[in-house]
Amino acid sequence: MPTASRPRRAPRLRRLLALASGNWLARGYLAVFAVPFAAMFLFPDSAIAGSALMLTAPLSFLCVFLPFAPAAEIDGAADVTAIAALAVWLVLCALVNAAVLGALATRAATPRVADPGAPRRTDTKAPAVATRPKGLRALLAPAVDNWLARGYLAVVAVALGFFLVAAFVLPDPGFAGIWPLMATAPFSLLAMAVSAPVEFFPSVAWMSPLIFSLGVVLSGLVNAVLLGLLARRLRTREPQPAV
Repeated sequence: MPTASRPRRAPRLRRLLALASGNWLARGYLAVFAVPFAAMFLFPDSAIAGSALMLTAPLSFLCVFLPFAPAAEIDGAADVTAIAALAVWLVLCALVNAAVLGALATRAATPRVADPGAPRRTDTKAPAVATRPKGLRALLAPAVDNWLARGYLAVVAVALGFFLVAAFVLPDPGFAGIWPLMATAPFSLLAMAVSAPVEFFPSVAWMSPLIFSLGVVLSGLVNAVLLGLLARRLRTREPQPAV
């Protein structure tokens, strides 16, 4: 029967779990995450308990829209359910981040196989002007060639646009910068660290939002590329044996 000879295709969830545990980089990340995750329940008032949110950024920051916090006191069935939901969400975020690292490590470890039928090039030198744009496009391609990365970039664009409007149009920006900061964490923390000292110099204080925005854009592109690599790995079909 032709249908019986076909191997079963692995679901994307199984591919995600395989990427999240298939190499030392992903497993090491999960081991580091397990420490603050356990501290959330054993020592909820400790400083290390809150680091579980940073280790699972940026997806983990979506829990700010939910009515619970990592160090919330458990009181009643509703709070127990909320804490359990938070724990499940953080584990899922950790698996996604581990799968991203796994996809990155797998891509870096995959050797390039030369085509035996392709003609060999005798000239080894290529013009730098012609190769650099192509290499940059190939590097940024995972950020725009799949719906996961494009959707993430759309969220970053909305958060950054709201921040710029609040910073240059509204009289009081308030905490508008928290949204692009959370959307592009953890790399956006470096952007905040670079742009914050500029505010202490009145003559160039207006550059602080621009420096922060540039850092957010770069951080968002890095995260989008990583998500795109994960989407490519999840979309890749497993090799099937020849009949």
